[in-house]
Amino acid sequence: MRNLSGGHVEEFVLLGFPTTPPLQLLLFVLFFAIYLLTLLENALIVFTIWLAPSLHRPMYFFLGHFSFLELWYINVTIPRLLAAFLTQDGRVSYVGCMTQLYFFIALACTECVLLAVMAYDRYLAICGPLLYPSLMPSSLATRLAAASWGSGFFSSMMKLLFISQLSYCGPNIINHFFCDISPLLNLTCSDKEQAELVDFLLALVMILLPLLAVVSSYTAIIAAILRIPTSRGRHKAFSTCAAHLAVVVIYYSSTLFTYARTRAMYTFNHNKIISVLYTIIVPFFNPAIYCLRNKEVKEAFRKTVMGRCHYPRDVPD
Repeated sequence: MRNLSGGHVEEFVLLGFPTTPPLQLLLFVLFFAIYLLTLLENALIVFTIWLAPSLHRPMYFFLGHFSFLELWYINVTIPRLLAAFLTQDGRVSYVGCMTQLYFFIALACTECVLLAVMAYDRYLAICGPLLYPSLMPSSLATRLAAASWGSGFFSSMMKLLFISQLSYCGPNIINHFFCDISPLLNLTCSDKEQAELVDFLLALVMILLPLLAVVSSYTAIIAAILRIPTSRGRHKAFSTCAAHLAVVVIYYSSTLFTYARTRAMYTFNHNKIISVLYTIIVPFFNPAIYCLRNKEVKEAFRKTVMGRCHYPRDVPD
């Protein structure tokens, strides 16, 4: 353990997933493959939405922001884990740990709010299809996206303001594969009640309020779908929001299980498995859930990205 002259911990050691060398290599290959595929999937979605005029609508505008967030998200968590597998060295500086924590919280909070915004967008599209263009103009969509990012980063700044004031005298071993709030609260040698209270209250605001908006939106959506007289019409209406609903259920269930508690709780290894679910697995499957059955996205991808690859512009003689 390396300390500063004042007794302050200078670096932390992330345990990651301590296993035998053959299993470490297997996990490295697995997570590296997931990392590359997640980067590719989300980058293709972002570029497809950007290049295809047919997708320049609020629904896909929010999806583009969501995919860009996922690109940033996995770059906050996975590279540190991969480096630990290769070097068997999980050391991270105090400043590096706090920086990673800031961006991780900011992106997680932004995702919560953005999922609520997307649910509200689907509510307007299904419950008021004729008024949808006037109810959700591009200017409002831009403001809602900006509010999602702004609230997420502001919430993270407030949390980090209290966490960074805590003292860390040792030990410096974090039983996790990235710097997270609960493991750091377990290590502090100063009074952490105020930091825990702020963390809990902001978690309620940034998780439960967006979740309430999602539940309210989908309650109205389901009621509207049930009023559609034909089964074909009901199926078509539900298919427009089924992908988003699946992502919401997976993300919020794992997030609520992990963070909606007042006390530091990272004392069991199964919590790391839950973290793998929402930091690695969910971003990996999100593009497939959103776009695999979306004909508009697939058609736009075929015309824009694939079309540019197979049919380059003619070069004049």
